[in-house]
Amino acid sequence: MRVAEELKKSALVSIWFMFLTFPIMVIRVNTIYNTVEWRWLNMALVGGGSFFLSMLWRFMIRRKERGKKKAEIKDGVQLTLIQRLMQNRRVTLSGIVLAAIFAMIYPFVFSMYQTSIMITALIYVMCGLGLNIVIGLAGLLDLGYVAFYAVGAYSYALLNYHFGISFWMALPVGAALGFMFGVLLGFPVLRLRGDYLAIVTLGFGEIIRLVLENWNEFSHGPSGIANIPRPSFFGYDLSLQQVTIWIYFIMIGLVIFTIFVVGRLQNSRLGRAWVALREDEIACQAMGIDKTRTKLSAFALGATWAGMAGVMFAAKTTFINPASFTIWESVIILCVVVLGGMGSIVGVILGAMVLILLPEYLRAFSEYRMLLFGAVLVLMMVFRPGGIITNVRRTYRFKGKATTDGSSA
Repeated sequence: MRVAEELKKSALVSIWFMFLTFPIMVIRVNTIYNTVEWRWLNMALVGGGSFFLSMLWRFMIRRKERGKKKAEIKDGVQLTLIQRLMQNRRVTLSGIVLAAIFAMIYPFVFSMYQTSIMITALIYVMCGLGLNIVIGLAGLLDLGYVAFYAVGAYSYALLNYHFGISFWMALPVGAALGFMFGVLLGFPVLRLRGDYLAIVTLGFGEIIRLVLENWNEFSHGPSGIANIPRPSFFGYDLSLQQVTIWIYFIMIGLVIFTIFVVGRLQNSRLGRAWVALREDEIACQAMGIDKTRTKLSAFALGATWAGMAGVMFAAKTTFINPASFTIWESVIILCVVVLGGMGSIVGVILGAMVLILLPEYLRAFSEYRMLLFGAVLVLMMVFRPGGIITNVRRTYRFKGKATTDGSSA
């Protein structure tokens, strides 16, 4: 009975799709010979394809509802295969060693173009880990994150243009300015949450972009700033390929530093306060946690990594203008966090690699890659709403001291 009902629903979906696409897929008017061509084969393909996809969709939904995915229940937490492997210390150490070896030999094995793409992906890893503090840990929806990215990039470009500041001096300055702008954004939105917070942060990002685009005396307007110097290597002159490899290794170092700091923050008292704020703001405040300080620290520390990433972006491209910091950049970084897994460091790294590297390698399907990109996001949100690697909440157990009779105190 259930199978017949599913077949009936899929058949109705197929008929509906054939009706909607009939004028486009079946009828073709030849204006030269004034004839009408009827392409019935296209209609059959649309009907068969929509019927098959509908059945597949319904099968996956039923499978999800019945919970047939292989999982293990450990300490009351449902763990996927990837999460179980990550909790295996031997597997984790082996993966870290293999990743380190691959990262070290990558620029010497692959072309300069591939290395440049990887640098871009690593920049998005930094931005994703920074936004993961704001969204994944503190639960604050920030759609204006690109503003801090732009602050870091323009800080290096303008300081070098006017004062000749080098990359190594501009990197901490960009981080400090990102921290300061994070605090400035945090103060007006302390009382906001949810959609209202998203709208305000979105407006903040657009304000920064419009200021950079229209304040010609300050930012050179839409023309941007060119000839931004790349990072120096102890005063030596490097070729384009050599400096690309040098920037790659700088990014590897910054990403490792970011992972270490974000991981320590996540497991610290402040990180637990962020998680409490994300779960229930009222209960968090009732437990004595300073809500103002917790929110400001999340915005400020998240913006710090965006400022550093902006400095790296300016050094890599040697040219920036306001068109590089549109809302689309914020959306991509947000997708990196959501697709990878909010709160999961490894998930954010995988999300950045998937969203940045795959479109470059799918340039042969340039007409369809955005369609594929949208389809992947829809499937992920339906079947894995927690992301590629869902963050497992850390559990704490109190073990009392054993008494003389063997019972726990």
